Amino acid sequence: MSDWILTRKEGRAGRITFNRPQALNALDHDMAAAIETALHDWRHDPAVEVVIIDAVGERAFCAGGDIATIYQLGKEGDFEIGPRFWRAEYRLNARIKEYEKPILAFMQGFVMGGGVGIGGHARHRIVGDTTQIAMPETGIGLIPDVGGTLILALAPGRIGEYLGLTGGRIGAADAIHAGFADLYIPEADWPGLIARITETGDPGCLPKQLAPAQKGRLADLRPGIDAAFGGENLREIVGTLDRMQGDFAQDTAATLRRVSALSAEATLRLIRMTRATPTIRAALSNEFRFTLRAVEKAEFLEGVRAQIIDKDRKPNWRYSLDTLPEALLAELLAPLPAGWDIPFDA
Repeated sequence: MSDWILTRKEGRAGRITFNRPQALNALDHDMAAAIETALHDWRHDPAVEVVIIDAVGERAFCAGGDIATIYQLGKEGDFEIGPRFWRAEYRLNARIKEYEKPILAFMQGFVMGGGVGIGGHARHRIVGDTTQIAMPETGIGLIPDVGGTLILALAPGRIGEYLGLTGGRIGAADAIHAGFADLYIPEADWPGLIARITETGDPGCLPKQLAPAQKGRLADLRPGIDAAFGGENLREIVGTLDRMQGDFAQDTAATLRRVSALSAEATLRLIRMTRATPTIRAALSNEFRFTLRAVEKAEFLEGVRAQIIDKDRKPNWRYSLDTLPEALLAELLAPLPAGWDIPFDA
C-alpha cells in the first residue's frame, strides 16, 4: 500500500519514512519501489541536499522483507516471484550504497534482513538504545543477503562469519563494532536532530561518537570467535566449538545445529567470496546466486513455514552437518544464468 512508505521533501531534505508499524515495517515490493523512485527523483534535484530515512513505531526500523507471498506462491510452484523481488531489492540496496548525496538512517528497534539492506548501506547510520540488528536468514533456509555479506566480510576478524552463520542479534555498541552502524545517539535526541538536518541540509549537525548505555560483547568474545570461525567449513567450525570450554562455545554450537546447515555452509562461502572482492555490487551478485535458486532448490520454504507461517519453530531440514551435498552447494552458488544479472544501472 502506498501509505506504508512516506516520501516527501521538507526543507533541504528528502524524507523517507517506514509507516507500517503493525507489521514491524516489513518491506514489500511496492515499498522498495517507492523508495527507489524517490531516490531516483532526488538525484539531481537541487532542492534536496540530504536524504533522511526513519520509521514510525518504537519496535522496528524494518524487521525484514515481507516474504509470506514468496512462500505462498513458492508452495504453488511459482519459483520466479522471489527472484524478481530480490533482484529489484538488490538494485535498491546498491543505489543506497552508491548514492551521490548523503543518506542518513535512524534505526530504532529491530533492524533485520531487508532493514539492513536499507539502513545498513546509508552514509550515516545512527542507532540508539533499542536497536537490535541481525541477519537471521540461516534460520529460514536463506543466506544473509541485501548486501549483508559485504558488511559481514568487512567486520573485524571472524565476527562476520559468527554473526552471519548464527543470526545473532546485536545492540548499538556491537553494531558499531561490527560495522553495521556508525554512530550512537540517544533516541530522545533524534527528532530535534532530524529537524536541524532537514532545515540545514548539513549532516555536520551530527554529534561526535557517544558511548552507548550498554556495553557490547563482541570485542570480549573475539578470541573464541576467531578461534572457531576461521574453520574451513561448517563441520570444522562446529567441531572446534565442541572442543572449546564455556557457555559461549556450547551455545554457539547448539545454534549452528538448529539453523539450516545448507544455508550456513553457503553463507560461510559467500562471506569469503565477498571478502575477496569487497564491493556492494559483487556482494549482491554473489548473494543472488543463492537467492535466485533458494525457493526451488534450498530449504527456504521449510524454514519460512516453521518460523513465520506455522511458527512451530521446528523446521524439518533435509540436510545435516554430516549430509551436506557438495553438488547442491555448487549448484546454489554457481554463476548467475544469462538474463538474470542485477540491472544496477537501469
